[in-house]
Amino acid sequence: MVDFLAVVVVGFVVGLIARFVLPGRDPGGLIVTTVIGVGGSLLATYGGQVLGLYMAGQPAGFAGSVIGAIALLVILRFLRRP
Repeated sequence: MVDFLAVVVVGFVVGLIARFVLPGRDPGGLIVTTVIGVGGSLLATYGGQVLGLYMAGQPAGFAGSVIGAIALLVILRFLRRP
């Protein structure tokens, strides 16, 4: 349970940093910000493993998670354009 709580807190912080770096109108609040942070971390982890930056089972670092969250935010904004 403590690990899950840590993932949520770190995901929220990563999502906040991504939204700060890429300002703009984004719908959602705390939950969407947390999902963007956790999703960005997963994107960075598996993308880094594909690119050979991380070994299998090795998670992305904090900076990689922020970069992944920014990439995810850019993708979401592109998909939501009218």
